[in-house]
Amino acid sequence: MWDPHTLFRRYARELDRFLRRRGHTAETAADLTQDTFVRVMTASPHSSANNPRAYLYQIARNLSVDLYRRERLVDYADLTEEDFLRIAETRPDPERAVYDRQRLAIVEKALSELPEECRRAFELHRLGEKTINAIAAELGISAARSWRLIRQAYHHLRARLADDAL
Repeated sequence: MWDPHTLFRRYARELDRFLRRRGHTAETAADLTQDTFVRVMTASPHSSANNPRAYLYQIARNLSVDLYRRERLVDYADLTEEDFLRIAETRPDPERAVYDRQRLAIVEKALSELPEECRRAFELHRLGEKTINAIAAELGISAARSWRLIRQAYHHLRARLADDAL
């Protein structure tokens, strides 16, 4: 088996130059060189055991090709700092957050207005992700009745949210 430390001292610069000639930046070439040695250290004994240099080049070439293939699949945008800062924030703006909290309060109040069996059926369905049949079994009612209760809850919630929109 090869000594990775000796191989690195002997071939790292050579592999780095090889990868730069293949069109990689200095940073990318350095990363690929390190990845090459990581692969060698984690690989099982290979048929190229008699030629470690050829084995290193083979791994580096494969990593280079894989990187180019991945880069072809992804579109990169070269953005200036100003353009980058103008990209929309993924978090909701403060007005949207307040609006959503108000709507949630309306839903909570509307749920508390429902009869116990209706509210429970709705919560099991919507929050507990249970099937109509599972809800029916848990509440000791028919599947048709559990569906009617859930539908009644949805209508009630929609009505309360629509009232608020006016």
